[in-house]
Amino acid sequence: MKLVTAEQMREMDRRTIEEFGVPGATLMENAGTGVFRLIAELLGEAQGKRALVFCGKGNNGGDGFVVARLLHEWGADTAAVLAGKAADLKGDARANFDAATKAQVPIHEITGSLVKWPQAEALAVAARESDVLVDALLGTGLSGEVTGLTRDLIEFINTTRAHAQTQVVAVDVPSGVDADTGRTWGVAAKADHTVTMGLAKVGLVLYPGAEYAGALHVADIGTPEEIIEQAEIAAELIERAQVRALLPPRRRDAHKGDFGRVLVIAGSRGMAGAAALCARAALRAGAGLVYLGAPESLNDILQTKLDEVITRPLPQTDAGTLSADALPLVEKYLRDCDALALGPGLSRNPATAELVRRLVRACTKPMVLDADGLNAVSEEPECLVRSAAPAVITPHPGEMARLMGTDIPAVQVDRLEAARTAAKRLGCVALLKGARTVIATPEGQVRICPTGNPGMASGGTGDVLTGMIAGFLGQGMSPFDAAAAGAFLHGLAGDLAAAGLTEVALVAGDVLDAIPLALHQALAGGETGPVE
Repeated sequence: MKLVTAEQMREMDRRTIEEFGVPGATLMENAGTGVFRLIAELLGEAQGKRALVFCGKGNNGGDGFVVARLLHEWGADTAAVLAGKAADLKGDARANFDAATKAQVPIHEITGSLVKWPQAEALAVAARESDVLVDALLGTGLSGEVTGLTRDLIEFINTTRAHAQTQVVAVDVPSGVDADTGRTWGVAAKADHTVTMGLAKVGLVLYPGAEYAGALHVADIGTPEEIIEQAEIAAELIERAQVRALLPPRRRDAHKGDFGRVLVIAGSRGMAGAAALCARAALRAGAGLVYLGAPESLNDILQTKLDEVITRPLPQTDAGTLSADALPLVEKYLRDCDALALGPGLSRNPATAELVRRLVRACTKPMVLDADGLNAVSEEPECLVRSAAPAVITPHPGEMARLMGTDIPAVQVDRLEAARTAAKRLGCVALLKGARTVIATPEGQVRICPTGNPGMASGGTGDVLTGMIAGFLGQGMSPFDAAAAGAFLHGLAGDLAAAGLTEVALVAGDVLDAIPLALHQALAGGETGPVE
């Protein structure tokens, strides 16, 4: 599913009006109709139902006046609140205010402070008695910190929602949410449903915006398909059908050599579990053969733990971590493999970090770098920039901050841009882990993953993801596709595991064990996702 910024959608609206002759009033009517249809579906019938529509002075408010008029004509007891003076309205917003007024929709104009407005208490009573509140205050028209009357009304909507049996429906974007990043500006409307116009906005599928948006619905407002196809849209939400198409087909007469050989370099004293999880995940993702190179002192443990994985004991330091002397053997084993997973549980031992950097510089096979592999690279990013290997990095926000020489808040405030910047600077696919994982290419293409849950914030789940991506790389997927398929199926496995247990009790092994069911669901068809 394509995702756009506010500016991209405005440009498509402009072209629709100027090049295809579709009046702006028609687009606004279509937008309001999309919201009305959802509300009518939620309410079921008009008789005895009440709605209160909060409108700003821009086009989002104009959409709101269309909603108010249509609800009134449907038979619901409907009123509207205008944050400002009608005299300040312009263009299509003014025309729809007039149309709502002509239809005899009660419209209350508020200026100044809400608490000083003479009818504030009556408004509070009406809001508590309403079945639905419609937020049409700002939409994509947000330009900075929300203050003044608009802030008062957003807080009023949120307070009413929290203390009454009232649903909130946002028009296009919940007021206070940045349509491009998902960040909130001081305060934001908490919606149960958001009806976004034309195409879904990036900020509605990234947190915290996704939480404020509630259930997301996309309304067709009449944007010509030609305009959508011509737009340079670089972001998309990963969908199950897309992942299904990416998974390599399997011939009935295939053998294990047809599905790739993966070399995992992982583990250190006390971290054998990370190596085991990563290796098993590569197998569960479909790799034909998986080899695990780990410190020699761990070999007996790993051989006992991993029936299907071929272990390769490697020279180690006195601390029980991989030694730089392991490089010739690793390079030898890698020659016969199709992909490399590097990093889980390696430790930050200086000798091991040096091994990682030398291996990254020398590697020519597709590889995925995680955990201590990333920590080693963060000390010398040039080793990755100059590597000839097609690579995927899978940092969490802390690791991304180290890689980019910044801090976690700077990464989290615009996760999409952080992933894009890292991918471009390091010349690889960057997968930024977290709620709504973001995957970016050096060319700026972005995919956002809708699967996963808070229970996956548990030690070892990242090692499982690394192994899955390596398994897909070994089967011939491109780094971007392997990262997308890995993230989606990893999150889906976590969701399926949590459904059978509980998010609180979820551990990495549960995610690993659910990979086959996630693959089954992906291959069986059907759709999942946060968008209707």
